[in-house]
Amino acid sequence: MLTELYKNIYGVAPDEINPLTPAGSNRRYFRLRGPKDVVGVVGTSVDENEAFIYLSRHFCKKGLPVPEVKAVSKNRLCYLQEDLGDMSLFEKRDDVSFLRRAVAILPDFQYFGAEGLDFNKCYPVKEFDSLSIMWDLNYFKYCFLNTTGVTYNETRLEKEFKDFAEKLSVGNDATFMYRDFQSRNIMVKSNELYFIDFQGGRRGPAEYDIVSFTTQARAGFSDELRTELIDVYIESVSRYTDVDKSRFYERIREFSLLRFVQVLGAYGFRGRFEHKQHFLASIPQALDNLKSLIRQPFDEYPYLSYILDDMISKEQESQQIKGQPIDIGPLTVTVCSFSYKKGIPVDNSGNGGGFVFDCRGMENPGRYEEYKKLTGLDKPVIDFLECKGEIQPFLNNCFGLIDPSIECYLRRGFTSLVVNFGCTGGQHRSVYSAQKTAWHIKNKYPSANVHLIHREQNIDNWL
Repeated sequence: MLTELYKNIYGVAPDEINPLTPAGSNRRYFRLRGPKDVVGVVGTSVDENEAFIYLSRHFCKKGLPVPEVKAVSKNRLCYLQEDLGDMSLFEKRDDVSFLRRAVAILPDFQYFGAEGLDFNKCYPVKEFDSLSIMWDLNYFKYCFLNTTGVTYNETRLEKEFKDFAEKLSVGNDATFMYRDFQSRNIMVKSNELYFIDFQGGRRGPAEYDIVSFTTQARAGFSDELRTELIDVYIESVSRYTDVDKSRFYERIREFSLLRFVQVLGAYGFRGRFEHKQHFLASIPQALDNLKSLIRQPFDEYPYLSYILDDMISKEQESQQIKGQPIDIGPLTVTVCSFSYKKGIPVDNSGNGGGFVFDCRGMENPGRYEEYKKLTGLDKPVIDFLECKGEIQPFLNNCFGLIDPSIECYLRRGFTSLVVNFGCTGGQHRSVYSAQKTAWHIKNKYPSANVHLIHREQNIDNWL
């Protein structure tokens, strides 16, 4: 699909298609190289894609620095956009001049960008109302708080959640709320800043975005730098509206609380449920930020303040325990690809059990003449599977089952685990899946022995 879009614009197929490092969402990104380098996006939601495409074109018309959308597929699930390179502001965060420029540009999106914008086209909702805030608060409750072992009174907590949501919900604001305004979503190209990943934006309070930027957990901004950046932002906002600085700082504190718990919800889901290490690594800093904020409890939300304090104490104590060395046993994980026509591999360890994953629910490259003599180890097949967008969500779900078992086996000193991937011929989908899984395990659990077998290809390796 991405290749066809590229050919429609430039008249030739791209010379190569390389997957880019996935971020927090389920969208897949690829760099297409050729006469013109572009970024291809394979999404899972038409509505989300439509929101990005509409907002990008709207902001481009206003001269705001965002990637230009070059082409969109008929099914609206894929599109090509301008390639802004690989350098994000996160890598340049030590250069305060770049940070100051970023927050000074933000009001241009919020106020100028909001002029003429059809908020009905925003995704998943048009405005940041009390219901949206309740979603964020419950996201935190179910994806993070409930994983910590803290006991709480559901009714009391829900009541304070509702009071909090009502107070912070959008009033008569006509501003655009970027929603995920942070340094990783700002690209640096030729010393200019470009803004990406605004597809979740909507009508909402301006304070949310500057809080999102200055409190990003892994950016590690000092209190002094945060204050400096907020002051730069206020000065820039003053081009559009009068600002009551005292009241603005009160709102900043309230939105900081909302943002901190919302972020912990995201880190809990992406890290503890989807097992993505980047998000797990961000949790300690996010807890430190929240701990610093609630040193002065929120008088309007005493029970929430109490629960958060209890949660932080338990979590930080747990992190210390997790940081201690674990007595690792000699675990061997055997990862095997196979053909269902020839039967599921026998577990020779004598333990039985393990995992068998069926890859036949994804489109089969073997049905196409150009791939029949290739395997899941060959680049054309890899590109086919990754461009279809089915394989990574499938593997993420597999990792979500495999990883907890490996961690349990390591702690308990077990010696064997078997993971099998089957497809029709044991040549394309299962080979790709087994190969990716074997390296995922070896990279994440270096103490484990990984035995990789592609049975139908007569390949038998130890990683």
